[in-house]
Amino acid sequence: MSTPVPTRKRTGKDPVVGAEAWTGRRFSTRDVLAGLSVALLIIPQSMAYAELAGLPSVQGLYASALPLVAAGIFASCPYLQTGPVALTALLTHGALVTVTPSTPGSPEYTSAAALLALIVGLTRLAIAIVHAGKVTYLMSQPVVRGFTSGAAILILLSQFPSTLGMAAVGESGLVGNTVHVLGSPGSWNIAALVLTVLTVAITLLARRIHPLFPGALVAVLGGVLFSVLAGYRGPIVGDIPGSLPPISLALPWGLLPALFVPGVVIALVGFAETTAIARNFATQDRAHWSPDREFLAQGAANLVSGACGGMPVDGSLSRSSLNHLSGAGTRWSGAITGLAVLVFLPFAGVLSSLPKAVLAGIVIAAVGGLVRPRLLLNVWTLSRIQALVVWLTLALCLLLAPRIEQALLLGILMSLAIHVWRERRAGFDSWMEGDVLHLEVMGILWFASAPRLEEALMSRLTEASDVSEVVIHLEGLGRIDLTGALVLKRAVEEMRTLGIPSSLKGVPPQARELIDNIFGMPPRTYL
Repeated sequence: MSTPVPTRKRTGKDPVVGAEAWTGRRFSTRDVLAGLSVALLIIPQSMAYAELAGLPSVQGLYASALPLVAAGIFASCPYLQTGPVALTALLTHGALVTVTPSTPGSPEYTSAAALLALIVGLTRLAIAIVHAGKVTYLMSQPVVRGFTSGAAILILLSQFPSTLGMAAVGESGLVGNTVHVLGSPGSWNIAALVLTVLTVAITLLARRIHPLFPGALVAVLGGVLFSVLAGYRGPIVGDIPGSLPPISLALPWGLLPALFVPGVVIALVGFAETTAIARNFATQDRAHWSPDREFLAQGAANLVSGACGGMPVDGSLSRSSLNHLSGAGTRWSGAITGLAVLVFLPFAGVLSSLPKAVLAGIVIAAVGGLVRPRLLLNVWTLSRIQALVVWLTLALCLLLAPRIEQALLLGILMSLAIHVWRERRAGFDSWMEGDVLHLEVMGILWFASAPRLEEALMSRLTEASDVSEVVIHLEGLGRIDLTGALVLKRAVEEMRTLGIPSSLKGVPPQARELIDNIFGMPPRTYL
């Protein structure tokens, strides 16, 4: 999945680009400033995502403190910021409400969330130990796009009760709650609706003012002041324990069998987004990135989150981008963010009067852009078979909610069924002619083998520092699918971003139509 990451201009003070661009860096004051900048965003976001998972908001803060320190110790990408994210929160909610007999927010429910985080952590550690980090490549872009869009729609639906100042009906589910709320206009709280709209507007406007402007924090502070001064009567966050995270393994271990499959799915799905974020940063810096080491870091973060009474955590695009733009240079910036949240925890009670409508606005602003109807329609012109995979995966998310991990598994099975009969590994050969790098693709380029194209290209670039042009030869290409074409275009665009002209040569007839369609689209408007 291609995830665009904002870039910042390089200066003479930036580390040298190349194979040692990340490993040779030293901790500096820029990491401290970047970590503190992200802390201003993660505090309100983590509280909002905990509410989305059906947990007390403080559980999100617990998952944003010590787990980030653990991730910082092992991380491969220096910019990646870990913590609660919307998709993982929704998967957590779906897993817990169908497995635990307790109501969301109860002590039993929160303990089950901590156990789920431990399962996610152990799964990722196991993947790291056996060096199977590339297992996430089995999720094709159409499956991920359909699943992400369906999950985003469900997340937006889940925010209707808080947006209108009403309590959710727990047994009705996400869609049922929405129908119940919309069917009871006499119970709507106009003040809550206004707060949500203002929060969305402030958050989105802040991005236009400056990427470092803490719009979410401003909305939270404004919401607290409004609640206290105006006597707001809608749902609020409520009491927040002013204490450090409780370290305990007294968890409902009897739920382990029921939570095992959801935990494995969260471990893989969440890491797919983490992979996209880190790989894009690695491409920008022309540095090596290790998915196995990142699995280790994310596994350690989830283990600590479970032991601290938190929730499953993953890499965050918005916070990682902010970390990068703030000047972070090493992985320790994430640890600084965690320590800042840890220092804030004893004073978290100041947010007890925060209206839940504000947290709903933060969630809506964060995930609203994930629903892209135009892209869902355009995929039909690129590949009808893959369009069916996208739409069926999306439909399954809505039909199977809250067990959306089942929708993902079915989407993966559909995608594999389409490709398994023509499964073959693509080969790559490269050579230099002067300062021109030639890369030849041989065999079938599909979603399981396409990432190797980027790896082969970046590996050669890190070895040769004097490349002025890249030519990709496709004479030996047997077949290419939608993901392979998208990766091919992304590789060309990323080379051009680095100032290296790139071109294709010898496009075979059977691949010309798809490649022409993909390369004819505006940059970054595809899946």
